[in-house]
Amino acid sequence: MTSVDNLDTIPVAPLKIISLDSFKPLANKVDKLIVTTRQSEAETKNPIYSFPGYVADSYLVDADCPRFSSGEAKGILRDSVHGTDLFILADVVNNNLSYGFYGIENRKSPDDQFQDLKRMIDACNGKAHRINVIIPFLYESRQDKRTNLESLDCATALQELLYMGVKNIITFDAHDPRIANAIPISGFDNFYTSYQFIQSLLTTEKHLSLAKEDFMVVSPDEGGMSKAVFYANILGVDMGMFYKRRDYSVVVDGKNPIAAHEFLGTSVEGKSIYIMDDMIASGQSVLEVAAELKKRKADKIYIAATFGLFTEGYEQFDKYYEAGLFDRVYTTNLTYCSEELMSKPYYATVDISRYLALIIHTINHDKTLEDISNPKARIQEMVREYKSK
Repeated sequence: MTSVDNLDTIPVAPLKIISLDSFKPLANKVDKLIVTTRQSEAETKNPIYSFPGYVADSYLVDADCPRFSSGEAKGILRDSVHGTDLFILADVVNNNLSYGFYGIENRKSPDDQFQDLKRMIDACNGKAHRINVIIPFLYESRQDKRTNLESLDCATALQELLYMGVKNIITFDAHDPRIANAIPISGFDNFYTSYQFIQSLLTTEKHLSLAKEDFMVVSPDEGGMSKAVFYANILGVDMGMFYKRRDYSVVVDGKNPIAAHEFLGTSVEGKSIYIMDDMIASGQSVLEVAAELKKRKADKIYIAATFGLFTEGYEQFDKYYEAGLFDRVYTTNLTYCSEELMSKPYYATVDISRYLALIIHTINHDKTLEDISNPKARIQEMVREYKSK
């Protein structure tokens, strides 16, 4: 983990981290990184590092959400969090957890995960100095706006956390960042993972040319336009966009099916294409986009999404990969990645643990997040170094 420059402030309060079961693997990595960094910094003999509890063997709190046989639950803290700067980490879309319910195993839904998060906040009993919640995949972020008579779940959830005493809510690549308007007087940080994605791409694809005539960024739909513009500008390449033409006379699984993908942009022939989106749910849409690009004689195709949910499994991805319609899929470890996914020949993980550790470390010191949240200079330096080689 890279240290914060000119770290000349004492922490807001002693750091503590609660991880829900859904987040445990990544939380353990983050904890070890912060421990190593602070132990190294303490060797400088700076008085700041003599702050009580600053250096510790672990910052994780022993916490749990056990369930009764009826399916009801409670949050339990076995360590004190009194007067601490508390960070609670939750992966609300982890589909690998279950609980006993009247003698059967019931898989945890996002609603169950969010309820466990609230239980942890409730178990603190107002004793923590400050509570920060980190939800990488923002709960109900796909239901962030209202059409006619619909619930506005994401806004309601954010307001509920604020009411329970949460001071800062931290998320990544929110489906629509404007959801922050639901809690305008509370701390809300939406971090982007562009640096980590480009770093992973350049590390994995050894002979990739980033020349304008060889490389192009494509948005799979109009919603990802701003992200594609950012990548294209910072890499100095062209961009394109697919427009989803939907059949509004039909509703399937709660949404209007896509009738066709229309492409807006220059020729993709012979180019390596980088398709960037915020999430892969079923993946059907992005796979259809990859197929359309192949029809237009694109060369290599790399699919990247912050959150890989793969709600309908990997069968379609396997078929498209075997047919040569894409070359790699990149997603972060901010949400659960199954062992099956990790073993796929086309899959690459974008590790966010160092980034997350730096965010927690910096917020605990109440330092500005500007340098962390704006990676343009670091990306440009990385690209220059890659091209020079």
